[in-house]
Amino acid sequence: MDILFKISAWAGAVLPLFNIPLITRIIKRKSADDISLVWLFGVWVCILLMTPAALTSQDIAFRAFGWTNIIFFTGVVIVTVKYHHKMGGKGNRPRGT
Repeated sequence: MDILFKISAWAGAVLPLFNIPLITRIIKRKSADDISLVWLFGVWVCILLMTPAALTSQDIAFRAFGWTNIIFFTGVVIVTVKYHHKMGGKGNRPRGT
């Protein structure tokens, strides 16, 4: 049973690392228009609200997931907001941007 707890702790820490390909794809394309801002902020607010429980939990897997998830999903939020174009796309951006 001890090995299962160790595996779950590693999985909890590694799972949010899958946000890295999303971040790099957004930066490479210089666009996040395919990501819904409602979804993005909905997930982020839920993560923020869940974080205190995760960080104070005795469960190492939940705590590892909480730390890495808050860090990497906040990175997704920052990059998405930076590369999300107003009014639905590149063709509708205000002049001078």
